[in-house]
Amino acid sequence: MTIAADYPLLNLFWTMLLLFFWVLWFFLLFKIIGDVLRDDGLSGWGKAGWLIFTILLPFLGVFVYVIVRGRSMGERDIAQAKKAEAAFKDYVREAAGTPGSGPSKTDELAKLAQLKESGALTEEEFAKAKEKFLA
Repeated sequence: MTIAADYPLLNLFWTMLLLFFWVLWFFLLFKIIGDVLRDDGLSGWGKAGWLIFTILLPFLGVFVYVIVRGRSMGERDIAQAKKAEAAFKDYVREAAGTPGSGPSKTDELAKLAQLKESGALTEEEFAKAKEKFLA
């Protein structure tokens, strides 16, 4: 008595296909719920309405949402990705101290030290400028 003989290969493929579509549908459902909650242009009542519609009539609610708001859903995703990328680039510039973000404290102190060594600044002026800069 083998189990494989009771469950032919075609049935296995069919089960895998159904499982794939089931997971895909849940992914789409969660994506839509996340989009509804993140949308700033939608009022609270609008968000509640879409959530109730997608929870009470899941298949119909998901398909109607994709038909009605699918294009703006993609635009919101792109805008959010651009915003996150810009924030990341700003963070990297600030952390790395690149030339585009302005002179760093180290550069300013080095310039003060060079001015002192060249005689343009006295010891007192250097100390005051250094204290003012570090404060």
